[in-house]
Amino acid sequence: MSQLATVQAWVQERIPALMARHRVPAVSLAIGVGDETLAYAAGVLHRGTGVAADTASVFQIGSITKVFTATLVMQLVEEGLLDLDAPVQQVLPGFRVADEEAAAAITPRHLLSHTAGFEGDVFVDTGDGDDALETYVGVLAETPQLFAPGEMFSYNNAGFSTLGRIVEVLRGAPYERVLRERLLDPLGLRHAAVDASEAILHRAAVGHLGQDDGEFAPTTVWAMERAGAPAGSRLAMTAGDLLAFARLHLADGLASDGSRLLSRATVEAMRTAQIVLPDIAQGAAWGLGWELFAREGRTIPGHDGNTIGQSASLRVLPEEGVAVAVLANGGEPHPIFTALVDAVLEELAGIAAAPAPAPAGSPPPHADRFVGRYASSTALTTISRTAEGRVWLDRVPHGVVADLGDLPFRTELVGWRGDVLLPVEAEGGVRQPVAFLGDDGAGRALFLHTGRADRRVSS
Repeated sequence: MSQLATVQAWVQERIPALMARHRVPAVSLAIGVGDETLAYAAGVLHRGTGVAADTASVFQIGSITKVFTATLVMQLVEEGLLDLDAPVQQVLPGFRVADEEAAAAITPRHLLSHTAGFEGDVFVDTGDGDDALETYVGVLAETPQLFAPGEMFSYNNAGFSTLGRIVEVLRGAPYERVLRERLLDPLGLRHAAVDASEAILHRAAVGHLGQDDGEFAPTTVWAMERAGAPAGSRLAMTAGDLLAFARLHLADGLASDGSRLLSRATVEAMRTAQIVLPDIAQGAAWGLGWELFAREGRTIPGHDGNTIGQSASLRVLPEEGVAVAVLANGGEPHPIFTALVDAVLEELAGIAAAPAPAPAGSPPPHADRFVGRYASSTALTTISRTAEGRVWLDRVPHGVVADLGDLPFRTELVGWRGDVLLPVEAEGGVRQPVAFLGDDGAGRALFLHTGRADRRVSS
């Protein structure tokens, strides 16, 4: 019997019910075990039109694009065109952030591992021309430095746009053309679309965003700015195409036609830990592009992605030759992603599901350390404490994310693990732990960390 038979039965039985429970319009997935493939799709691509999803439908993959960008960067390293540990300014003399000393020290390795330390959510539309990334890198000159390069992890979209510009300069062509010539075409990704003009040629999913009444409605904006393309603002494809990319990494850099796109040593280097993550129930560490999840002593490379009402998840098990790619277009898809990955890991690798973080139900100790306001370029978060000692989080989005439909969020925080607290309310179907790190010199946390480090701005 096929190794995928049990997984297929689980998918057919469980996915429709999970979609209904979490109000997800459509799901498309592809699971590979060696040369075997399971493909599945259900739901509608747009609730307004009712067009059905099928396995040839394209969805945005969001930040999983970063692994594509990292692969392009590592091709440059293999060819001797780029040194991961030389300053970015050697390739991009105009690269600057507000801290000139930090700017001079930042390397491609820092960018690939999200350890460059500058504010990472700089969503600026620099147009649709081929100069979009060049102009964007110039915009970063006023971007604040949160911590010294290499000091800690903080997810950084702007860093990957900078890597995209490095690719352009060293290849002498726009990022999208290099992506197609060096990865999409060699891998035979027939449905991959680098922008809306290409996506519309296929059966394309539209994102659905939460409304004030709790419903999810189709977005009126399909994709974000071109300058964010290397970080994940536009790339769309089928789950099968995403699986084909994952198989490149499972095959130690060999495409299905036998052509070598990466060396085995480079593939291994990309999934080697560069920085340990805070204890926030995400990955355990980050490699060169890949997030590295830990489960029962195993390291599971992967990446997730979110755009405007679309979400994606990718996990690979190199030892078993297994990959899981799953795409969705709204609602609360992350519990579906978790359930599917857990089922695959259990069935195909004997790896048991990890329990989800659960609130302890008690106020956190040392609340004075946490209270205050923490800011990023996309949100202001206030941590307050009541007279009874209860701790509350209030987050107000601003800028482009608010314009695109991100809603305010309020929840009580309770104790979980030391200086890591847990929200009582789920957001997007997930309770994301909140870590408080560092010291501002007065015994208070310097950073609020949920994958991104938001710096304290007041008491």
